[in-house]
This record gives sequence, C-alpha cells and structure tokens, in this order.
Amino acid sequence: MSKKVKERSVSSLATMLIIAGMLAPTVLPTSASAAQTTATKSAPAKKSLTKTVAKSTPSPSPKSISTAGLTPDEKVNVSVYEKSYRAVVNIAPLATAEQVYFYGHDNQDGIGSGVVISPEGHIVTNNHVTGDADAVKVTFFDGTSLPARVIGKDPSNDLAVIKIQAEAGRKFHYVEWGDSSNLQPGRRVFAIGNPFGLDHTMTQGIVSSLNRTFTTPNKRLIKGIIQTDAAINPGNSGGPLLDTQGRVIGITTAILSRSGQSAGIGLAIPANITKTIVPELIKHGIVKRPDMGIVLLHPEGVRTRTGAIFGLRVMQLDPKGPSAEAGLRVPKLVVYNLGGGMLMRQMDRNLADLIVAVDNIEVRQVDDLLSYVEKKDPGQVVNLTVLRNDADKGPRIMKIPVKLAVTRTD
Repeated sequence: MSKKVKERSVSSLATMLIIAGMLAPTVLPTSASAAQTTATKSAPAKKSLTKTVAKSTPSPSPKSISTAGLTPDEKVNVSVYEKSYRAVVNIAPLATAEQVYFYGHDNQDGIGSGVVISPEGHIVTNNHVTGDADAVKVTFFDGTSLPARVIGKDPSNDLAVIKIQAEAGRKFHYVEWGDSSNLQPGRRVFAIGNPFGLDHTMTQGIVSSLNRTFTTPNKRLIKGIIQTDAAINPGNSGGPLLDTQGRVIGITTAILSRSGQSAGIGLAIPANITKTIVPELIKHGIVKRPDMGIVLLHPEGVRTRTGAIFGLRVMQLDPKGPSAEAGLRVPKLVVYNLGGGMLMRQMDRNLADLIVAVDNIEVRQVDDLLSYVEKKDPGQVVNLTVLRNDADKGPRIMKIPVKLAVTRTD
C-alpha cells in the first residue's frame, strides 16, 4: 500500500500556477514512501549479503508475446514493454542488516522503482528512493528478490546508483540509454514502474514540455527537467521514461499534484544529464560537480539584421557564482517616464545576455549547455559566446570565459 509523501514545491511551475490564480500545487516524490526511505538506515553486512545470494540462479527469459493482429501503435507499445520490463525493478530499503537474511519476509511495501543499466547489475534510481539506506532489496519482474548495495549518491540531481549482490558471472537484463537532447514537445514516451506497489505498470503519453526546474531536498535546482503527461504515481520514482525504441531518455523523479495522485504532470531527469553522472557515482560514490553559477536559463530566438539567432537567455545568476564574477548579465530593471509624474518600472529581458555557444559549440536547449558542462572538471574554463544588447551600442557578439566552481552534493 502506498503512503503519503512529504510535500515539496517546484519553483518555476508552481509560480506559473500561482500567477494563473490556481491553488499552489505540491510536488511529490513518486516513491510510495519518501518519509520511510529517508528514515531508513542499514549497516554494511558484506558477509551476510554474500551468504544470501550464494544460491541465486539467473531468471528465465519469458517467451515473446505475439503481435499478430495489432495496430502499428499497439506493436510499438508492446515492443517497448518487451524490450524494457525485465530491466525495471522494485526497490525497498532494508531496515536492518539482519533483514538481508529475511528480505523475502519483511513487511515493507514497495516504495520505488529502478532500471538496470548494465549486465553486471548496476541500477539507477532516485536518491529519495534509497534515502539513507546502505542496502536495499531489489525485486525483479518474476518476483524474485536480491539484496543490493547503494554505491553512489547525487542528491543534487536526485540520483543514486545501486549494485545488485549476486554470484560472479551472472548477467542481468538491462536497458540502453537514449538521447534526451533531441526531444521535442509532442514526442511519445512511456513510463514503466511500480505505482502503488503494482509492479511493471506501463503508461504512455507525450513530452509535455522541456527545461522545467525542480528543487531537490538539498535546495539545489535540477535544470532541464522533462515534463510528461504519462501517468506517474507514487511508486514510479526512479523508473525509466522511454522513447519508442525502448531506450531510456529520462528517470522519473516527481509529480505535481494537489491530491497525491497523477494529475498529468510528471517530471523526469534527462538521460543526457544522468548518463554523465552515473560513471562518476560508480567510480567515486559522489560527484565533484562543476558549476557555472547560472540559476535560470530560457531558450529563445532573437531577430537581428543578419537573421535569427537562437540561444539561452540568462534569467538568474548566483550573485557569488563564477558567471556573475565573469560579468554575465541578467534582465535589468528599467524605469520609464510616462509623463505627469507617472513612472513605470519593468524588467527588460532584452538587456540580459543570450548564450549562443559554449567553446564554439552551439547551444539551443538548456540540456545542451548543462550536459556539456557536466563533462568538465571544477577549475576548468569554458568560453561562452553571448549576444549582448547594450542600450547605447546595440547588439554585439562577445566571448566571456567562465571558470567553473565546485557545487557540493550534500
């Protein structure tokens, strides 16, 4: 049975709904019990884990389902499910190390989902699904369970990597990464997870919007979030968002809802951000994150005498961050004299810099810039090409070097 989750707010979308005169929504992690997850801790027990999995055997592969008589759309749906459902797992924390011996008999409800991304048994899920646990129980498509260790966490992107504890040489079904940089609103997507403990439930929808922002529990903004109307409910957290080829293009992380149920607004962390972070989590357990100090960007185009120029408008900066120190500009407050002693104050976004390239690589979507920067190391310098509009000089292209800082993950 699902449990109520602790409400959290999403900065940008919540603001939009409030402005529209609606009741402010709540953002809910889509694990069935985030509060239980956060409170759960377990002590390392390597010997116990080894003993537990010694008798495990590979899960048999089910027979393929016939697609005879199906419509083309139905065949796509069935194909996506067939390619991916065996790699989607249910994740529940283990309250104590002793429960590793009895993980098949504990009374915990399934609280989240995960997706296997390597034949060796590495699983990506949400950080709020694993919480403070060091060990978790992983339940597969056929009902069998194995213990797994949490080997890496990135609270700043609400991501975690766990590793299944199994006998040497065992291989697992896994799903390949897709490319989230070419997503567009209207693209069909699928979500598979364990909503309300109902395992391997698939829903479909479309990409509703891109470049949303989401505030994590450690108060860091995840930028470039995918919004979808595919039904996502408590228990879906950490499950994959898939394209029509059955590739992972996002990891579901939260829903916007006033009732705690799916309201057609689900959020997913883009695959291109996730797959740059995962190798570091596997290798180091943490992320030494490069940070530009840019809080909010907005994709847009500008018409000039030479044609349209597309890029990312700088809407908000960390005042103490490297981009602010480098001199990037945000919208400026302009005061207009309307006569008769009347003044009008307005933020002029045209006076904010428009980032069109990073290290001479064109950027049009927020994911383009973030994915590039995530590959760098703190202390490195990236050169931003910006279109700057000065009131006296007019628009001009200029280069601004930005030295990347370090953003803590805790």
